[in-house]
Formats: sequence, C-alpha cells, structure tokens
Amino acid sequence: MASLDDLKKRIASVKSTQKITKAMKMVAAAKLRRAQESAEKGRPYSEKMNNIILNLSIGISDKENAPKLLSGTGQEKTHLCVVMTSDRGLCGGFNSNIIKKAKSYFSKILNEGKELKIITVGSKGNDQLKRVYGEKIIENISFKESKNANYFDADKVGKMVIEKFEAGEFDVCTIFYNQFKNVITQIPQAQQVIPLNNEGGESSSEETYEFEPDEDEILSNLLPKNISTQIFKAMLENSASEQGSRMSAMDNATRNAGEMVDKLTIEYNRSRQAAITKELIEIISGAESL
Repeated sequence: MASLDDLKKRIASVKSTQKITKAMKMVAAAKLRRAQESAEKGRPYSEKMNNIILNLSIGISDKENAPKLLSGTGQEKTHLCVVMTSDRGLCGGFNSNIIKKAKSYFSKILNEGKELKIITVGSKGNDQLKRVYGEKIIENISFKESKNANYFDADKVGKMVIEKFEAGEFDVCTIFYNQFKNVITQIPQAQQVIPLNNEGGESSSEETYEFEPDEDEILSNLLPKNISTQIFKAMLENSASEQGSRMSAMDNATRNAGEMVDKLTIEYNRSRQAAITKELIEIISGAESL
C-alpha cells in the first residue's frame, strides 16, 4: 500500500493534469466553432467547382485530346496518395482513423502489383507511416507555423502535385482526410482528384451552356485551381475534425481524471484512518501495560 505522502502527491498531480485537460477542452471548443463555420462554408464552393468542370467536360468535342488532369494518362500503374493529418497530438483517434483508411488503400494498390508513392501533410501522419511505408514517402510537408488552414498552404501542395503529374511521376492521385460531421463523428475520406472522378458520369444540370472561350481553354485554367480547391476543402474539414476530436478526447480525459481523484481520495482517507487507528491501539496498549 502506498504511503500517505505518496497518495497526497499523486492526488495533486492528477488534479494538475485535470486542470490542463479542462483548459485544452475549452480552447478546442473555441477553435471548433470557427473551424466548423469555415468547413461548412467551403463545401458548396468545392462542390460547385466540380459541377462546373463536369458541365465543361461534357461539351468537349475532342475527348482524346482533353486535358490530362481531367482524362488521366490512360494508365493506372502509379498511384500518388496525399495523406493529410495534424501536426499536433492529443486529439483522440483523429489521425489514426485517417491512417487506417490510407493503409487499407495502400494494401489494395500493392496487392494489385501497382506502384505506390506517398506525400504526407502533417507530422503525425508521417510518424505513423514511416515505420512501414518509409521508402514510399517522397515528400513530408508540415504547416506547424500556420495557425489556421488557408488557401496559400493548400495551393503549395496542389502545385507540387501538379508538377509531379506533369513530370510523369504518377497516373492517379488520391487525397485522404477526415470529413467533419459532428464533435463525436468524423468520417475518413479517400477522394480521387487526378484524373477527376465524376461519379455517375453525368451533369447534375440538364441545361446547355455556351462557353467563351472554348471548353478546352477554360478547363486548362480551371483544373489546376480545382486541385488546390479540393485540397483546401480537405484541410478545412481536417481542421474542424481535429478540434472536435480533441475536444471530445480532453472531455473524456477530464472526467477520467476526476474519477481517479475520487478513488485516490477514498484510498487516502482509508489509509489515514488505518494509521490513526493503529496509533490509538498502540497508545491504549502502552497505557494498559503500565
């Protein structure tokens, strides 16, 4: 059994930890509100961008000479995966869920005999992946100095991806991130951005548009921006998901610390009572022996 002094020190230590986790929960809650608003505002923009590109692609007369970012290289030999995680920990299963989704995709690609290349955005993802897929990681990007997700950082990643695509380093690009649903739920996503994956293959609008200049010229300017836009959307979703997951994790940690303090306090009181009883017995025994 631990001594009274040890129990007192442990109670003080747990209470100190509880104050930290409670403060982190409050900070995460404040950041979550702003991050959630940004993520929700960014969704319609990225969806509309995809719809516009889909409308433009339907109007292309020469499908064979369509931009490669839209139609692809015609092969699927080399896959580039952009795994987007956080630079900071203490956020529950946020990073682990993204990595789990990515690893499942990696296994599928490698089992099919295809080549895999990885770009990690965020140090936590790199730390987890480098143990098994270290030789597959070609770039590790960190935005620790950036306080909030911003388009400038997303554009840097987007331009890097496009440069590697134009250099013929890969055929298909997929980004991995967490989509924010609520504080408790974040859904891991795998979104193919090169070539543009148009599910269903049809435009959501039945109207016909005439474009000036022609579709090919518009797409050549719009497609690179769409890559950065989709990466920016993923960063906004990740930011909200990270704060939501951290808030939930710190709330659980605060409650667990409170329960531990209660248990230690009971143990301390029992030990103190036992020590007092022992001293009384010794005094009484000594008095009777006189």
